Amino acid sequence: MRAVGYDRYGGPEVLRVLDVPVPVPGGREVLVAVAATSVNLSDWECLTGSPAYARLGGLRRPARRVLGSDIAGRVVAVGAEVTAFRPGDEVYGDNLALKGGFAEYCVAPESALAPKPEGLSFVEASTIPQSGVIALQGTAGVRPGMRVCLNGAGGGSGAFAIQLAARAGAHVTAVDNAGKLDFMRALGADEVLDHARADFTRSGPYDLVLDLVADRPVTSYRRALAPGGTYRCVGGTTRTLVRVATAGFVLGRLTGRHLGVLAVREGPAHFTPMAAHCLAGEVSIHVDRTVGLEEVPEALAHVGAGRALGKVVVEVG
Repeated sequence: MRAVGYDRYGGPEVLRVLDVPVPVPGGREVLVAVAATSVNLSDWECLTGSPAYARLGGLRRPARRVLGSDIAGRVVAVGAEVTAFRPGDEVYGDNLALKGGFAEYCVAPESALAPKPEGLSFVEASTIPQSGVIALQGTAGVRPGMRVCLNGAGGGSGAFAIQLAARAGAHVTAVDNAGKLDFMRALGADEVLDHARADFTRSGPYDLVLDLVADRPVTSYRRALAPGGTYRCVGGTTRTLVRVATAGFVLGRLTGRHLGVLAVREGPAHFTPMAAHCLAGEVSIHVDRTVGLEEVPEALAHVGAGRALGKVVVEVG
């Protein structure tokens, strides 16, 4: 089968199209003929090996040769212990543990998959599992009248989060690069900021900050919060994440605020609610572009550079 893989950390230039054997599912695994795989920032991080946490399981060399975790496709074969699926079923899910979505076939744990809703195409379904979960959990508890700031809001998770927070009745400030301001406004943001020209930590105070690209001092995040406010980050530099989890926690307790890292809960129970929002027309799916397998390097570069408006999807089948 065809797959796009790599053997060492680096930029898109280390990727190449490979001819590799079709994987064989284990006892609780499912073999999926991949129809679509959406690109996540986590794919870019695993490609480059940066931040440092992206090298977990493979300090010197990548732990997985083929990237791509948010998959949608058809079941081809199942392991002996699989009970939820059978060949021919249409499925989708976040195959974060095994990856392999940038290929014609991949193996995924039965527990990572859910039946694909009939109302969603394979491309649409592939955009939801990772980005949708982050958006749902990152905006949980938002109520009417709250002031919410979303940093890095023009990508996959941010596009979902803007809509969820706006729908909940919050005043939404969305932060990203200048090329995304109109896009974020169209999604429902009340205020948009170009991160190169404005410091969102000085534009608050906010009741909630969801930071998808954390790279500032902890004191800046505390300053951005109103008393009783919450700051959560889910992406950024290793140093910043560690400091938020340690010094940020202490500083927050001392000042009546809550600073921490969003511990994302994975699996169908957490991403299928976002699919329900999309099917009900409450949240729109925004696909920046679709590409073929041969264009995976360019797609990863586009996402890694922060240029994608919403999601980029690789159509395989």
